[in-house]
Amino acid sequence: MNTPPSPSGAEHTDGSSIRLGALVPLTRPGWVEAGRHLLAGLDLAVREVNDAGGIDDRPLELVVRDTAADPERAAAAVDELAHLGVAAVVGEYHSVVARAAAARADALGVPFLCSSAVLDTLTEAPTEWVARLAPAQSYGWRIYADFLLRTGRRRIAVATQPSVYWASGTRVLRDHLAPRGSTVLELDATLTPGALCDALVDHGATALLLLVGHPEPAVPIVRAVRGDRRLAEILIGAPAGQPEFAEWAAALGEDGAGIPFLRYLPERLGPLGERVGKELHERLGEAPSFVAFEGWDTVAVLAAVLRAHGTDRAAIAGSWPRVAVEGTRGPIQFSRTPGIGVWQWAWTPIQVVDRDPAEPDRFRILHAG
Repeated sequence: MNTPPSPSGAEHTDGSSIRLGALVPLTRPGWVEAGRHLLAGLDLAVREVNDAGGIDDRPLELVVRDTAADPERAAAAVDELAHLGVAAVVGEYHSVVARAAAARADALGVPFLCSSAVLDTLTEAPTEWVARLAPAQSYGWRIYADFLLRTGRRRIAVATQPSVYWASGTRVLRDHLAPRGSTVLELDATLTPGALCDALVDHGATALLLLVGHPEPAVPIVRAVRGDRRLAEILIGAPAGQPEFAEWAAALGEDGAGIPFLRYLPERLGPLGERVGKELHERLGEAPSFVAFEGWDTVAVLAAVLRAHGTDRAAIAGSWPRVAVEGTRGPIQFSRTPGIGVWQWAWTPIQVVDRDPAEPDRFRILHAG
């Protein structure tokens, strides 16, 4: 769990910096591209805070730990970061990993602002220590289910792997779709791509949702379905957002277009979002994903909290219900949401989008919630 060099401008401070621990998947089996975008957003915001004089003339410093999509590694990182004296912990993309980090932060009394993970049960019991920017899975995936209904897709198959996150997503879809006359069939993603295609034909599926990891087994499944003439009319979907990143387009080309996924952006960014988006584009060398904006917004919230309430951990955690910050995607405030034990931004803008088959580098907004 070595810390990569931080380009945030705080690496040569004299020890008076305010440290923020950052949990990011930077190596496999973590979703490395998502981690790279998340870190770019976190780091850009830290640099901007420091360029503006820091927090009461003290620079922010990111202390980055690679979670590699490993819950135990994330929990151990929270222990280490707490010992290092961080004011708060931020970040993480993978829901199961964020859940482990949230549990440890709650146990240690360390504020944790989760940037990207959506699992509803981020903590088993209500906590004052954890807040989250990403929308809860039950909220976003119901919007995705509404999109399926609107497009007339009633026989839904999900290719899924064993995971609390995928099981939760399947349950959200079934609970929302079944009362509205749709069926949800679970298919084991360990099936060979050919056997999976046969099952889709036998079921008469009109949509296949990829509740699986990327690039394996998502990429070979997409190739097999796209290459099967029996399934020419089936909709392939990926609510978890696999097609968001350039890595998807590079791996699949035209086959990766026309696959709707959830994206947490407004239809049009305001002036702040436009400015930050341009900066992120320069840093990443490609269009920033919504995950990069989540990273920037995370630090913007913490910077405002630190200016108003100082670095005391209890004071930071106690400030969640009083947060009112202009983020890149709209005004950010936290509240208590039924069934969710953390302070939640309710709600970030949500879109269902896909890559345009005629121009795979361009995204089309298909539905908004």
